[in-house]
Amino acid sequence: MTDGDREAREHLVDLLQAYADEAGRLGQAFAAGQGLHRTDAQALLAVLRAERAGAALTPGRLGEEVGLSSGATTAAVDRLERLGHLHRVRDDVDRRRVTLHHDPAGADVGRAWFGPLAARLDAVVADYSPDQLALVTRFLTDVVDAVARHRADMGVPAAVEGGRP
Repeated sequence: MTDGDREAREHLVDLLQAYADEAGRLGQAFAAGQGLHRTDAQALLAVLRAERAGAALTPGRLGEEVGLSSGATTAAVDRLERLGHLHRVRDDVDRRRVTLHHDPAGADVGRAWFGPLAARLDAVVADYSPDQLALVTRFLTDVVDAVARHRADMGVPAAVEGGRP
């Protein structure tokens, strides 16, 4: 590997770190603007992602996703429900089972905040060919997998309560 190759790789890692920093700051600003705790915002995003994937979360599964105890999960769900971001739905078959769903009004707040970013990102990816997008997708998938494997190897859970190990 040449010095130029090494510098290019280091620059790429620096850019990934800069992206993570910017995304984190944006998420914190959204949470603060909505009167949410950081873990509340993470919980809301977990509910939205699960719904997009067609698999609504139970409170227990949400706690696992975000790394909260059952009591902290209940408190977060209560706050999000009170603020109109999500609601609980009892299962028709097993009334003891509850799933969490985003509230359309809460989703509107998220779209208002993140919609302009989505438009900017769409404009960025529109300049890439399908082959380039496939390569970038493969790269980012591999990066996410490498970070997740490193986290697991270090004994760090997928989520940590309160944002701290």
